[in-house]
Amino acid sequence: MYTKNYQATKFGEGQVTVSYPVAVEDTIDLFVNRVHMAAILATPEMLDELALGYLICEGIVKSCREIKDIHIDERTIHVEIEPSEHIELWRELRSSGCVGVRWNEFESVCVGSDAVFNRNAINKSLMFLESDIYKKTHGTHAACLVNNMGECVVKAVDVGRHNAVDKVVGRACIEDIDLSRHFLLSSGRQSAGMVMKAARAGIPLVATKTAPLNTGVEAAERSGVCLVCFVSNDKLSVFTHPERLS
Repeated sequence: MYTKNYQATKFGEGQVTVSYPVAVEDTIDLFVNRVHMAAILATPEMLDELALGYLICEGIVKSCREIKDIHIDERTIHVEIEPSEHIELWRELRSSGCVGVRWNEFESVCVGSDAVFNRNAINKSLMFLESDIYKKTHGTHAACLVNNMGECVVKAVDVGRHNAVDKVVGRACIEDIDLSRHFLLSSGRQSAGMVMKAARAGIPLVATKTAPLNTGVEAAERSGVCLVCFVSNDKLSVFTHPERLS
């Protein structure tokens, strides 16, 4: 169950008691090689995808091939990867408020894809961000992986915009989808933490209906990501690497 009903007193022309469906978040503990890597506040679904995507998008592994085993025990995810002396450095606390998302401004990541995307496909993709849980609660984010034909191949919804991206990348990894030939559509603001998730996964273009932050623009410029913001049905604004748009 991903929503929970709560009573509230609604004031307007009068006063009335109303029942609201509220989006549920839960604490998901991620252990990697028995090290507690993160406590992630997330919508408790697609947990395999969340773990895989988190490891790839945070740069802990380069691909799914480095993951030897993964199993879930209720709200705890246990992952075994190839041994690394750097695991202790990756401890962090994540939340839907994007606390602790890793970003090093000197990190060297460059997306090598030569993919070029159609502007109309980006405009038309906005409809994929809609979801029943958002319509009910107005408390969730969505992320989608879209090909150049304008087709949504993967979609995830979560209380955290970062988690939604992780889940999309994780599902793409499971299905062996070539991330370098697709663009990422997000409902959330684009900070450096968001942009770098896409860059580490090899996604060449990120589009959002909302705004960028200064760190997001700077990270996109350095990493080769085309950052497209303020997307509507007939408009969009390209902040970095316009050569990736036809």
